[in-house]
Amino acid sequence: MAAMTIDPNLTLQINTKSQPQQRLVAEEIDGLIRVYKDGHVERPQIVPCVAPSLAPELGVTCSDTIIDTYTNIWARVYVPNANQSKHHHIPLLVYFHGGGFCVGSASWICYHEFLAKLASKANCVVVSVNYRLAPENPLPAAYDDGVKAVNWIAHQVFVKSPQWWTSKCNVSNIFLGGDSAGANIAYNVALRLRPSEIKGLILIQPFFGGEKRTNSEKFMVQPPRSALTVAAADAYWRLSLPAGADRDHPWCNPTVKGAGAGMRDLGILVCVSEMDILKDRNLEFCGGLKASGCRKVEAVVFKDVGHAFQILNKSPVSEIRVHELICHIKSFISR
Repeated sequence: MAAMTIDPNLTLQINTKSQPQQRLVAEEIDGLIRVYKDGHVERPQIVPCVAPSLAPELGVTCSDTIIDTYTNIWARVYVPNANQSKHHHIPLLVYFHGGGFCVGSASWICYHEFLAKLASKANCVVVSVNYRLAPENPLPAAYDDGVKAVNWIAHQVFVKSPQWWTSKCNVSNIFLGGDSAGANIAYNVALRLRPSEIKGLILIQPFFGGEKRTNSEKFMVQPPRSALTVAAADAYWRLSLPAGADRDHPWCNPTVKGAGAGMRDLGILVCVSEMDILKDRNLEFCGGLKASGCRKVEAVVFKDVGHAFQILNKSPVSEIRVHELICHIKSFISR
């Protein structure tokens, strides 16, 4: 079995302009982010950003909307065109993209295509939140943005605002979800909300860590161009955690203080990739949830694929697993 690699068709577009010699690099994740000691941050355009347009045959309407002008939080909304009856309401999934809290966008083409497909196949409204990134905005900025997004959505629904998509949502069927760092955000946002505000969590390869390495972190061989390596994960945590915090901070390692506080009756779907360095960490998290009394935890392991397979790999195996992933999500939100 081969470990997951980023699709070679995604071309790195690295800024090759020479930098002043006095500018020293503090942190760098090759091809993704370079942070200088003077605070300057560069993010090469590794993945194209696209407008909110979709092929008509997909059967999904898409548009961007502003959530907060002061912090520049916005979202991309996907609404399936089927079942547009005035009295038919469908589940709402608030989704957070991955990228180690430091890179990524709701307008990245890989997320645009995946979430459009998810909205269509799972028959749900998807609100993909574009939150503030570290290191300019370290945690808990992304969590704060997530809470603000959920509260904004609830306000739009209950005040019957002119937002074109709110009338199609079932407000008793609101789910939070995301992949990698986005799954971490979804989990930590849920901790900040009242249990009655959401129905469930969909956590795809949640990005957690810890000072003590797991077996999959130590021994899972990752080839060049892997979507996530241990070195990259460590760098993301250094850039995103509060100053002085280590990887046993509860935002990184939720099992330190007991995972899932207040989530006893919340449905939680955790999607784990077999070839991911986070595999053991994800399964440990599921065990921690159950030990804390969470009664509705479902862990699904996807064979022969690695981190971010659903957005960064187009292999035949990945395509099959994406179909399986969407089927699991559809079943979960339809209960």
